[in-house]
Parts: sequence; C-alpha cells; structure tokens
Amino acid sequence: MANPGNPVLWVPENLVFSPARRKTGGDLELLSGVGTCGRLLEACDRSERLGEGGDEDVAQPIVLKNGTDSADPSLLEKLFCQYVSCGKVELARLVFDKMQRPRVFLWNSMIRAYSWNGPFHRAVDLFRRMVNSGVAPNKFTFPFVLKACSGLLVLQCGKEIHSRVMRVGLHADVFVCTALVDMYMKCGRLDESRRLFVKMSHRDIVAWNAMVAGCALHGMHGDAIDFVLDMTRTGVTPNSSTVVAVLPAIGEAKALTHGKSVHAFCVRKGLEKVDVLVGTALLDVYGKCNHIDYAQKIFDAMTVRNEVTWSAIIGAYVSCDHMAKALEAFNQMMLEGHQQPTSPTLASILRACARLTELNGGRQMHGYLLKSGFSSDIMVGNSLLSMYSKCGNAEDAVGLFSKMETRDTVSYGAIISGCLQNGNVQEALHIFRKMQASRTEPDVATMVGVIPACSHLAAVQHGRCSHGHVIVRGLSSDISICNALIDMYAKCGRINDARDIFDRMVKRDVVSWNAIISGYGIHGLGKEALSLFHSLQITGLNPDDVTFICLLSACSHSGLIKEGKELFSAMTKSFNIVPRIEHCICMVDLLGRGGHLDEAQDFIKNMPFASDVCVWGALLSACRLHKNLQLGEEVSRIIQKLGPEGTGNFVLLSNIYSAAGKFDEAAIVRIHQKRKGFKKSPGCSWIEIRGKVHAFIGGDQSHPDSLRIHEILGDLFVEMQKLGYKANTSYVLQNVEEEEKEHLLLYHSEKLAIAFGILSLSGSQPIFVTKNLRVCGDCHNAIKFITTITKREISLRDANRFHHFIDGNCSCGDFW
Repeated sequence: MANPGNPVLWVPENLVFSPARRKTGGDLELLSGVGTCGRLLEACDRSERLGEGGDEDVAQPIVLKNGTDSADPSLLEKLFCQYVSCGKVELARLVFDKMQRPRVFLWNSMIRAYSWNGPFHRAVDLFRRMVNSGVAPNKFTFPFVLKACSGLLVLQCGKEIHSRVMRVGLHADVFVCTALVDMYMKCGRLDESRRLFVKMSHRDIVAWNAMVAGCALHGMHGDAIDFVLDMTRTGVTPNSSTVVAVLPAIGEAKALTHGKSVHAFCVRKGLEKVDVLVGTALLDVYGKCNHIDYAQKIFDAMTVRNEVTWSAIIGAYVSCDHMAKALEAFNQMMLEGHQQPTSPTLASILRACARLTELNGGRQMHGYLLKSGFSSDIMVGNSLLSMYSKCGNAEDAVGLFSKMETRDTVSYGAIISGCLQNGNVQEALHIFRKMQASRTEPDVATMVGVIPACSHLAAVQHGRCSHGHVIVRGLSSDISICNALIDMYAKCGRINDARDIFDRMVKRDVVSWNAIISGYGIHGLGKEALSLFHSLQITGLNPDDVTFICLLSACSHSGLIKEGKELFSAMTKSFNIVPRIEHCICMVDLLGRGGHLDEAQDFIKNMPFASDVCVWGALLSACRLHKNLQLGEEVSRIIQKLGPEGTGNFVLLSNIYSAAGKFDEAAIVRIHQKRKGFKKSPGCSWIEIRGKVHAFIGGDQSHPDSLRIHEILGDLFVEMQKLGYKANTSYVLQNVEEEEKEHLLLYHSEKLAIAFGILSLSGSQPIFVTKNLRVCGDCHNAIKFITTITKREISLRDANRFHHFIDGNCSCGDFW
C-alpha cells in the first residue's frame, strides 16, 4: 500500500522515461514523491515523447489524483509548458486550471495556444477571465487575443480590446498595433486598418504583410500590389510571406508584368526552389495569367511539392483549357502516392471531365470520391453536379442533388444551371422554389440562371417574382442581373418593361446594349434597334461581334435590307470586326426574307470561308417562304452533301414539296429523314395562367379543359368564316381531303393555347402565347381574325420573333 501522504504517479506501460521503472510479476512499480515527477518531466524534455501513451496516462495521475494544495507550483508550470510545447492544448488547460495564481506568462501561453490551435472563442473567454481575475494583460497578451478575434471575425470584441489597448498606453507598440491592423483587415474594416497603419511610427515587415494580405483577401488586387511597391520604397525588403500574400492578388488581377517582377525577386533571393509555398504561388500566378509553359517550368524545378502544389498545377491546366494535361497530372500524382488529393484538386479534375464531356471519367471520379470519403465535401459535390449537367446527364445530376446532405447556394445554382442547359426549364424553376423554401439565399449567379428560365417559358409572372426577389435581396443594381431582366422582359413580350430596366441602369456594359437591341429586334422594331445602336456609339462603348448579330437580325425581322447591308459593310470597315458564320447566316436570312434569293445565293458562294449547313439552311427557309421549289431542291442537295443534316432542313424541304402539291416527294423526304434517325419536333405552344404554365401540342386532347377549348375554337371558326376567313390548306403537310385539312389547321397548338387563354382570362386581359416553332401562315392569318372577334390583344412569340395582334393587324406587317 502506498503512503497516502505522498503524491503518487502511475507510469504507463508504454512510457519508458526512467530507469526506476521495472516490472514485478507483470505489475508496474508505484513511484512516489514530487521528485520522481520532476525526473519524469526532465526525461520528457529529453525524449520529446510526451503523451505518447495517451492523453490521460500522464495528466490524470498527477493533476486529478493529487490535490492542488500538495502539488508543487513549479512542477505544474513545467508540466503545463511541456503540454503547450507539444500541442496538447486541452491537457495544458487541465493543468492550468489547477494553478492557484498563474503568472501573466502562463495566461499568455494558454491564450496563445488557443489563438493558434483553436477553438478561438476559448482564447477570448480566457482573456476575459484573466482581466476579471485582476491580472493585467501586457504587450504580449493583446496580439494573441486579437489573433483569435481575427479568426472569429468578431469586430465588436476586437473594438473592445482596442479600447483597452488605448487605456493601458500600448497603442504605439508595433506588435500590438500590427495585430489591430490585421484584425480590422480580416473583419472588413479596411479604412480603420489603413488609418492605424498610417499612424504607426515604426512598421516592420509583419505590419506591411498584414496590409498586403488583407487587401488580397478582399479582392483589392491593385492596393495589395501598391503596398508591396511602397514597402520596397521605404527600404523594407519583402520576405517569403510577402510574396505568398501578394501573388494570389497578382493572379486574380492577371497582372503578368507584376508577376514576372516578383518572380525575378524570388530568383535573386533563391526563394522559388527552397520555399514550397512561394513556388506554388508563382506557378498559380502563371496559370491564372494563361502562361502554362512558365507554370510547368516552375513545377518541374521544384524539389519539394505538397498537395497544394499539385492542386495549383492541375488548376492551372484547367484554367488554361489543357484538360487532358490536367488529367495526366492527376494520374501522375496518384501513381507517385506522395500526396493525397485535396478538395480543390478533385473539383478541378471534375471540371476537366465536364469540359471534355468525359462522362465515364467523371463517373470513375465519383466512385473514387465515394470510397475515399470525399463525396460529403460540398465543394466536390457541387463540382460533381456541374460535371453531370455539362455532360448532358441531367438525371444523375438531379439524383445526386437529392442525396446531398448539405447544400449551399452554389449547389442550387449548379443544379438549376444544369437543368437549363439540358432544356428542363420547369424543373429548374421547381428547384428554385425549393431553394427559397429552404431559406438558402440565392446569389447573383443563381438569379442570372433563374431569370432566363422564366424567359424561356415566357412565364412573366415568375419573372416578375424573380425581379422582386432580387430587389429585396439588394441585387437589382448588379449589371448581369439587369441584363438578364432586360432579356427576360423582352422575351416575355414586355419590351417597355425591358426598356425601363435599361434606362434605370446607372452603369451599362456592351451586354446591356446587346440585350435591349436584341429585344427590339425580336419585336420587329428594327428602326428602334438602329436608334439604340447610334446611342451606343455616343457613349464611347465599342460594339462587339454580338452587337452586329443582334442588329442584322433586327433588320431581317423588320425588312430593313438596305440598312442591314450597310451595317455588314461597316462592321469590317469601321469597327474592325471580322464576320463570323453567325453574321453570314443573318445576312442570308435578311436577303432571303426580302425575296432576294439569287443575291443570297451569291453571298454564300462569295463568303471568305466555307459555308456550312446552317447558312444553306437559312436560304432553304427563304425558299420555303417564297415557295421557290427549284432553288429549294438545289439547296437541299448541297445540304445533304455537306452533312450532317438537321431535322429542320428535312422538314423545310418536305414543306416545300407539300406546299407545291408534290406529296409523294414530300413522303420520300420524310422516309429519308426517318432512316437518318432524325425526328421532327412536334409543334408545342404554352401559355401562363395565374403562375401556372399550360402546354399544348397540335391536336392535343389531353388537357382537362380540352372539350371546352374545342368548343371555343369551333365557335370562332364559324365567326371567322363570316368575316371572310378561308383556311390556307397549303400549310397542311398530309395528302388528305380539304375538309380534313381545315380540321387539322383548326387545332394547331397556338390556336389551342389562345382558346384556353380566352376561356381562362377576363375579356380585358391580353393573351400571351409562346411557340417552339415558327408560326404557320394560316395561324398568323386566323389570329388576326380572332382579335377582331374577341376585341382583345394577343401576343405570340414563335421561334423567330414576336407577333403582336390587335384589331385585325399584326406588328410584323405580315413580314416574318
């Protein structure tokens, strides 16, 4: 039995520090006395193996079994210091709490341990306990607790400590002031941080680095670079920490010249090869500045590489669009086995798979992620969502999204964007409503994806709700949001609302001008589009190639052939914009719609580059419009030689034959189309009624109100005939009797949607219908009669443009 009057220590079996330990019958010897504890700690100093036997092995016998009255204060302090130096923070705290009156040095050591290792809030709590116990903090205390405030981003607490610093007269101390500068920087109070920095009588390298790192953190790339230049002018030489802080800012600013200057400095100091952080930061800069060769040279020269280095080179390959090399580097890293991939590395690889549409590779990565436990990482999960979406596998993307335990704004943005990319617009809006219900705040990128979804469906009510949402969230001043709203309102038939958004914008970019010009173009308001173009030139902004696509399209829809020709000429001569295939398609469409078929054909033959199927398809569409069977057959033969043919070109030629009464030839074209594996998209029209979108296909009887819709159309047909309407049966492609042709025309999808609008909306409300294909001539004529009968305005957006019908007339002037 051990003497209960002496403190005792049980020595763990796997902790061999003292020759006094010996086995007796398989039991441990019981060592007693404070002196034994001291010798044990001295042995710990020599071996640096403190705590290998487990946290409680040493702490519990000395601290918990011994009373604080009998414990030697110097022994407790020594044990405390051992735990702190070995990173055993919680064990150090156990010992610290046993001390009756810790010295300032011990308080500082404990606060420092928390501020470096976390949790940060314990450093702040301990500081308050220190002050409340009557121990006065010194110049070493404040930097430690301010570092914890920086980590927590607790500005108010930092301000309170700042006030105490002022009261005790330490505000001029370089270390304390530097910590304050860093705290204000990290908490986003840049002006306050700069004010303190300017007032410092002496600034060391750490103070300068705090300003550089803070500016870089908040995206103030120019300021970060300026601080480095100011530092060198004052005679302070940058160190590796300066370089590592400023290089990310240089990379984000794509300031290659500054990057090369820093690189030269690193070469002179020999930093890029011996310091892995510097080398990694340098190759990252070159990658972001699209100089992958330099990045590769730095990577190859590095003798030491860590997981961040591999992540940087893989990310550089991805940002420079060298996706195959990114995959090769990843495979090399895995084969060498020296480093484990990080979340950013895996996210970059998934982006590479998405860019290459490498679905199989992406699925293999998914399997690896599941096995290695990375699948729960939200960054990696978001990249997986994006990969599946961009590879066209919306089903797997939605399935993955539904299984994600944690979702953030990026998750919702990725799946919404994926649904839109794959044409699943209604699913995108459905997920956005789920996002709102989950109280996840959408960011600018998410809203820029959601708003076009509303325009695709012409769901103006959803669009207005989205508009209200961005106003409430304070996003309405963002240029990209405003551009999306302009496009949405224009495509939903509200061109005046689109113009109102445009006029209210404080700052506009060329995309803003393109959006409103395009909006006027699809509404057939070509002259207004040209007027906007002249206003754009006055502002000093330069039009880009997209501007001229919008302008030429506007001229085409408005019959402004002369103006379109002048614009096409000025594009090269006055604005140094080289025409692309899209510009040529617009010109062929412009000439073809205007009936200048021979001129359009000559234009194609004289193009400075090879024509493709789309250019000839525009001419074939014009042949269909003007019923030029001979040229249509010639163009069709050219298209078939070019290949691969598109469904639309088969349909156009079939329509040309049908309109000419050559139904056998039309049937042969359809048979050839079927053999080639092309399917004709059925005509589909939809209408939004009280926030719900209703879709109709030609001859559709699946709608719950189908019977009443057909009754309304039957009544309208009778009234239209009284006013002189005669069905244009040339638009029926089947070889059937005239009466059957009239019946088929009556139930085209746009007529069904309009009839449902008449049924569902009050007489004063306008009707707005969207169609996925070009409106047929018979429907265009019939809708004019319907507006006369119903005394209501009807707007139709087809695949090409808007038609606004009122009082028997259409805004297109029968030119579309």
